[in-house]
Amino acid sequence: MDRPSFESDYNNGAHPDVLRRLVETNGETSQSYGYDTWSESARRKIREATGCPQADIYFLVGGTQANATVTDALLRPYGAVIAVETAHINVHESGAVEASGHKVITLPSHEGRMSPDDLEAYLRRFFADPTWEHMAVPGMVYVTIPTELGTIYPKADLERICDICREHDLRLFVDGARLGYGLAAEGCDFDLPWLARHCDAFYIGGTKVGALCGEAVVFPQGAPKGFFTHVKAHGALLAKSRLAGVQFDALFTDGLYLRIARHAIDMAMQLRDIFVEAGLEIKDSPTNQQFVVLENSRMKALMEKVLFETWEPVDDRNTLCRFVTSWATTAAELQVLREALRG
Repeated sequence: MDRPSFESDYNNGAHPDVLRRLVETNGETSQSYGYDTWSESARRKIREATGCPQADIYFLVGGTQANATVTDALLRPYGAVIAVETAHINVHESGAVEASGHKVITLPSHEGRMSPDDLEAYLRRFFADPTWEHMAVPGMVYVTIPTELGTIYPKADLERICDICREHDLRLFVDGARLGYGLAAEGCDFDLPWLARHCDAFYIGGTKVGALCGEAVVFPQGAPKGFFTHVKAHGALLAKSRLAGVQFDALFTDGLYLRIARHAIDMAMQLRDIFVEAGLEIKDSPTNQQFVVLENSRMKALMEKVLFETWEPVDDRNTLCRFVTSWATTAAELQVLREALRG
């Protein structure tokens, strides 16, 4: 066996059921730009899964592209988006949101989550300033489910964030690149239909949950006017839209999307048990991302046997590392890790 990889949840190809459908449909012709048979079928299934028969759904290629395109569409030219300091749009998207002319306003991160109290306090201060019209005006709040640190929001916090957005006429946008893993996590007290009722836009990540690529952007109450043209202007319109349509049609057939997520969660919990057995310090995460503190020399030795990602230094001697599971993670790979830690 090659070194088992726990680097990310998108370092394998597609789930076999998804890949099989791509092969089975490869010889068929179709319309383009989202009007193909499989995209229409996937939309019907996603509308049913979200409980939003009126939802508009668009298939984009990747997360950064989805975040930048949706943010630009939901905001006025002078609008800003509020996110936590650790948010993907603030740290790991190469300034994609700012490149479209929108400021990212950051609030403190609480284990990756946004505090409703912080959000409310910021907005009250902002609009109490008599010169606020001279500033980039917040028009949207961005949250991630699950967060960059593998944590999930309690339903009560999301509901309050939603209420604050409504009070101040802000849009609420949920980055769902790993949404399946958040919904499948132990302790998650909301489901997909509830989420759809409490935000203006979100996307269902395919790239990290079993697809070769693709994100399904969902506007539960309908997309902004001209969104199709907006997608095209961002270079985000797939000519061969079937690539995404076939995959999401497969992912939302017979509950495959959540079955993939539950498998990864199960593997992640076994992964966590291995770290506990080894006496290592772990950060609390109920999702497929597990964070563990490794002494630097031990970390380097472990890297010779398994692949994983270094996250950030803890101090001069220790590093916080990330291990991620996916549809492809096996018990045999976990056993290699267990033996490597024992050695």
